[in-house]
Formats: sequence, structure tokens, C-alpha cells
Amino acid sequence: MNSIPLWLAALADAAETMTVPPPMRPPAEGGRESAVLVLFGEGPRGPDLLLIQRSEGLRRHAGQPAFPGGRIEPSDASPEAAALREAAEETGLLPEGVDVVGRLPELYLSFSDFRVAPVLGWWREPSEVRPTDLGEVAAVSRVPVADLADPANRVKVRYGGGPRWGPGFRVEGMLVWGFTGAVIDSLLALGGWELPWRDEGLTEVFEATPQGLRPVG
Repeated sequence: MNSIPLWLAALADAAETMTVPPPMRPPAEGGRESAVLVLFGEGPRGPDLLLIQRSEGLRRHAGQPAFPGGRIEPSDASPEAAALREAAEETGLLPEGVDVVGRLPELYLSFSDFRVAPVLGWWREPSEVRPTDLGEVAAVSRVPVADLADPANRVKVRYGGGPRWGPGFRVEGMLVWGFTGAVIDSLLALGGWELPWRDEGLTEVFEATPQGLRPVG
């Protein structure tokens, strides 16, 4: 059994008061409540994060990498319970092997009207994971934090041709961006893993369009 590491306990404390970017701040009222599981484990190369890649046939977020999670149902006792239930349904994860260590501030996705509670977890007893809901999930990966922090894997994503852009990560054959990329970017900074970006001229830039991401330049 692996007890919660000190670095994760410190990250959980820092995450409680992390700064939420204005576009992701929830409105005073409204929004559909949901939860995601931000699950850290210890892999062969150090700390890693559990990510899924959504199926291409979905109406929303088709093909996008994400944290396991979904809508909070009336039968869920808490956002933590919802995040664990959804992770189990999507990846086959055994919830009894996960310790909940905290929760990030609530975030808002304006384009889908979801209020998201990111639940921070420690994979005390890792279990086999794979896509178990093939209608929703195409792939499941444990991504080393070292790969996420590597400047060579970091890109920028511009939204709708406007001035706003967000961080992206090329890892495990995926391009992680949007909500998931923004949360990972914040966690890298809070955890002390963040490294300087590459030179501006070497950084890839993508633009988010209704048809997906396209390279810019």
C-alpha cells in the first residue's frame, strides 16, 4: 500500500486556493453539475496522471483527451462519489484503490454550461484500466508528469481565431488542450514541475475550430 506522498498533500493544499481564470469562473447561478477525477499515481518514471481519450462519434468533445468524469447524478452522495463512479464506468478503475485527497475550486465550461468539480485523488493501489465504455472512451493512458512538463511537448492553442489562447500538450499520441490542458498547466505550476517554455519561434500553435484543431503558421 502506498501512503499519500508529501508532494501530493502539499499540492492538494495549494490547489484549494488556486487562481481560477476569469473565463472559467462559475456564474452565481445555473449550470449543470459535474465532476472529474484528477488521479495521480506512481509509475515507472515517477508521478503520472490518468487521462482518457473520448470517442470520435460523440456529439460533444469528440476525440478529445480528458480526465475521467461526467455529470453528477441524484444517486451520487458527493462530487467525489460521482468522479469515482464515472472513472470506474469509463476505465474499469477500482474505486477502493483510490484515496481522495482534495478538490480544486469549481470551474465552469461556458460552451457546454457545465460546472465542474475537479476531485484530486491518489492511486494507492493501481488497478488495470482500459476503455470499458466504448461508446464514450477510445483510449486510456497513464501520462508521466515528466512528459507533461517537458517544454518539447508543450504547444499553444488559440480559441476561435481570437486573442485568447491556452496551453496544450503532445503526449501519448494525444494533443491535450482546452479545459484539461488548463487544469494540467495549473497543476504543473502548483506542484513545482513547471519548466520554461521553448523559444517562441519553436512553439507550435493550433487554432480551435468547429472541425477540430488546425496548425497555425
